[in-house]
Amino acid sequence: MNFEFNDEQKALQQLARRVAKEKVAPRAAELDETGIYPEDIFAVFRETGLLGTGIPVEYEGSGLGIVGLAIAVEEVAKYCNSCALMLLLTRLGTSAILYGGTEEQKRKYLPAVATGAMRSAFALTEPGAGSDSGQIRTTAVRDGDHYILNGTKQWISGATVADFFVVATKTRPDAGNKGFSVFIVEKDTPGFRVGSHNKKMGVKGVPTAELIFENARVPAANLLGTEHEGFKLIMANLNSLRPVVAARGLGTAEGCLAYAIQYAKERETFGKKIIQHQAIGFSLAEIAMQVEAVRLLTYKAASMVDAGQYGKKAAPYFSMAKALASELANKAAYDCLQVMGSYGYSSEYPMERYYRDARQLTIVEGTSQIQRLIISNALIDGDLAY
Repeated sequence: MNFEFNDEQKALQQLARRVAKEKVAPRAAELDETGIYPEDIFAVFRETGLLGTGIPVEYEGSGLGIVGLAIAVEEVAKYCNSCALMLLLTRLGTSAILYGGTEEQKRKYLPAVATGAMRSAFALTEPGAGSDSGQIRTTAVRDGDHYILNGTKQWISGATVADFFVVATKTRPDAGNKGFSVFIVEKDTPGFRVGSHNKKMGVKGVPTAELIFENARVPAANLLGTEHEGFKLIMANLNSLRPVVAARGLGTAEGCLAYAIQYAKERETFGKKIIQHQAIGFSLAEIAMQVEAVRLLTYKAASMVDAGQYGKKAAPYFSMAKALASELANKAAYDCLQVMGSYGYSSEYPMERYYRDARQLTIVEGTSQIQRLIISNALIDGDLAY
């Protein structure tokens, strides 16, 4: 059992750490204030090869898998959750292509994302369907060599800058999970448009918006996998990315902790540094313990995906990592803000931004409640046996 990264992974970590400190950190506050997508940061990610971290070598990526992507995301999330999300989207919008696409589809889209020539997004959530994905209402009806899509998607991260979308639809509306089909929809598809932007409390640097399909004509060649059998593909896509969401939470918690430690070593009360007061020191020690525990679970889950384990039996481990890491990010932001008192509450310092950004993490890619449902069902089914 080896708990160390290999040399290639360590080199990636050092690269991502340098990029995060030198390029991302100085821009984080401005991105939060303006809510403008950072094309300059995207260009840095492209030039350094970070966009291709999670994409296989045969498709012009670096082939470092979900573990590699989690490493990069963790380092960037220490300073800016929006920029960490930019990296996550390189796989959220392509995993379904990697797992279920034809070779032609893979050759067209995966290298383009790895090299920054195209940007992708994943579209599942709708105004009336979030945690209960079986209730989606977007339909796809075959019409010769095309499918006609109708419906609305909501809360789609990166929608305003994406060149193509991996879209979940119903081709058998009354068949439940046996009626899903997944399509690649390019941004210039007739009948498709990006709708209104969502106003958010955090993670403002990556805009979120609705997608509107009004008799959108999508080539039948853009179907991913088999018609009506897209639910497993959707779940594989979500399962495989939950360790990377966990890495966002892990990095956020580390960022909070590092800033609070620095502050607590400088601030004095009652004649000594506040970190020397047991109430403060113990609070920070508690977060440090949880960071190390969550780190192990996050990279265990990521390594399972890279080993080809992203089905039903592996799912509870992804849910554990995602739920614990995202909740730790919230706890760390809360406790570290408390350590800083009024300074933590001030927008002149980064802690209140961490606090707002962290709140997103227990919602996206399956809420904490859904993660617990997955874990409890695994206990019932025997997929988790103790």
